[in-house]
Amino acid sequence: MVQITELGYVALGVKNLAEWTAFASSIIGLEAFDEGEPGRAYLRMDYWRHRIILDEDGSDDLNVLGFRVAGVEEFRAMARRLTDAGVAVRIGSPAEADARRVLEIMMLNDASGYPIEIFHGPQVQADRPFHPGRRMHGRFRTGDGGMGHLIQHQTVGLDRTYEFYKLLGMRGGVEYRIPIPGAPGPAELLFMHCNERDHTVAFGAPGKKRINHLMLEVENFDDVGLTYEIVQRAGLAMAMTPGRHANDHMYSFYFMNPSGWMIEIGWGARAATHQSEYYQRDTYGHAPVPGVMKGVMEI
Repeated sequence: MVQITELGYVALGVKNLAEWTAFASSIIGLEAFDEGEPGRAYLRMDYWRHRIILDEDGSDDLNVLGFRVAGVEEFRAMARRLTDAGVAVRIGSPAEADARRVLEIMMLNDASGYPIEIFHGPQVQADRPFHPGRRMHGRFRTGDGGMGHLIQHQTVGLDRTYEFYKLLGMRGGVEYRIPIPGAPGPAELLFMHCNERDHTVAFGAPGKKRINHLMLEVENFDDVGLTYEIVQRAGLAMAMTPGRHANDHMYSFYFMNPSGWMIEIGWGARAATHQSEYYQRDTYGHAPVPGVMKGVMEI
């Protein structure tokens, strides 16, 4: 069955482009550049031409998810499957594909009405090694797992969300059922994957913004500690303390970015097990920082 193979890129809307590019470079370690387009910049984390697109549109939110399929035949098959399922799909023009630096692209909305793009043939710049924006012990982990993972808010139930992302060839299920004092039942978080990562997208976190957090994984454990110290020295707000997730075994911590949602820097995740199981809490750590996480959930 045809399926997406990775989260290839994301497009983010920001209020202050200069602040965001400086944050991405000096705090996270991404490589920032622009090509003279008004209100737009790009971020690299490997040999791909870009992994993150920044548009100064004032939204401070996730604008687009870009999912990859393997090639031409998979692209055509995915378009047919989505259309047959009643999903409105628009095949992008050559100019639109070129703007994303891909060979072909289609545009559609997910079950919550959020824009996503499906593409094949990203531009890979083998002649341009990744150059981090600040010193790193290693590099970012991408490869077959794609650029990372994210949790986003959904406007419809988890069942409808699951059925839509299943159309893309993803699989998964509820991996956390977290008891909430005073609530009639636990909070459930849905995780979906398409490759070796335990999850590529997840749903169920409350909030008014589309995105809750974006996780970028590093190859060297010391880069988690280094980033932690850099965030502390910069006086940025920590959102969740260092800890290890029960589902993907990622050791990580969370901090706030200039748009008011979270970046997670992690290391050591296990591969997807392709089997269903759930947890009530993390292995250890990941304690919400008082006041900060409350703000994330209410934005």
